[in-house]
Amino acid sequence: MINLDVFFTIKEILTFQGGYYGLNIRESQKRADQLLEQLGLQDKSNAKARQLSGGMKRRVQIAKSLMHNPEILILDEPTAGVSPIVMDDLFTRIIEVGKTGVGILMVEQNAKQALGIANRGYVMVNGENRMEGSGKDLLNNPDVRKSFLGG
Repeated sequence: MINLDVFFTIKEILTFQGGYYGLNIRESQKRADQLLEQLGLQDKSNAKARQLSGGMKRRVQIAKSLMHNPEILILDEPTAGVSPIVMDDLFTRIIEVGKTGVGILMVEQNAKQALGIANRGYVMVNGENRMEGSGKDLLNNPDVRKSFLGG
């Protein structure tokens, strides 16, 4: 579920989020500008949430999560309900966030895409860990390919 206040601009939403973590207004606005650029939202900074596509709303949610420079970003199906093109863009942006040193823990139904970017992956079935390894190893594992990736 996307939870964004529809009465404020995207930059205001991010600035408020920074305040929740103790950033002063100047620090919060500076961090908001950095994240808007990093996540490709700078041209939407004055837009209201209801004016954004689903993929852009997902990026705003990620930006909110990053406002306080966390060590770990936890994503629960960040690509749910978005088109394949938007999904590719979101994964590219998630990779870029990871390159900044933020650890990323992600639950994702799109196993092929998620394992393609994962340093470490786990295949869960009914809450049980069935396999684990590097994303690349899991993608190349015939059991994983047959059972979870359609062959």
